[in-house]
Amino acid sequence: MSLSLYQASVPVMLQMLGGLSGICERASAHCTEKKIDPAALLTARLFPNMYMFQKQVQVSTDWARNMASMLAGVDAQKPANDEKTFDDLRTRIATTIAFVKSIDPAKIDAAQGREITWSTSTNTRVMLGEDFALHQALPQFFFHVTCAYAILRSNGVELAKRDFMGDVPRVKVL
Repeated sequence: MSLSLYQASVPVMLQMLGGLSGICERASAHCTEKKIDPAALLTARLFPNMYMFQKQVQVSTDWARNMASMLAGVDAQKPANDEKTFDDLRTRIATTIAFVKSIDPAKIDAAQGREITWSTSTNTRVMLGEDFALHQALPQFFFHVTCAYAILRSNGVELAKRDFMGDVPRVKVL
C-alpha cells in the first residue's frame, strides 16, 4: 500500500486540529465551572521562555495552514493573531480547517520531489516537499499542539488522551 503526501499529513493535522478545538472548549467550560478568569489559562505557559497557551494554538494553526499552502503552491491566509478568548481560538482553528480542506489534495501530492523554500528569522531553508511535511511541518505542529494540551492539563483542566487526539477516523468501537 502506498501513502500519498496528502494522506500522510493533512488528515492527521485535521484530526489534531479538531482535538485542539475540543480542548479549547473544555478549557472554557472549566473556567466557567471553577470561576477562573479565562485569561489565566490563555496566558499560561509551561516554562517562562515558552509560548503561552494562546500562542501555542496560533502557531499550531500556522503550521497546518502554511504546510498545506506551501506544498500546494497557493497563498496562505494570514490571520491577525488577535485572539483573546477560547471562542476566538476555536474560530481560528475552524477557519484553518476550512482553508486546509479547500486545497486540492493533488496539488499537495505534486510537492513530492519538489523543493520547498521558506524563511525563518535567521535563515532561508530548502527541503523536498515530502521532507518538509514529514520532518519539519508535522513535528513542529505536533510540538505546539502538545504544549497547548500540556499547559491546560498542568493547570487542572481535566483532559485525557482522547481529548488530545480528537476524532480518530474509521475506527470501529466494539
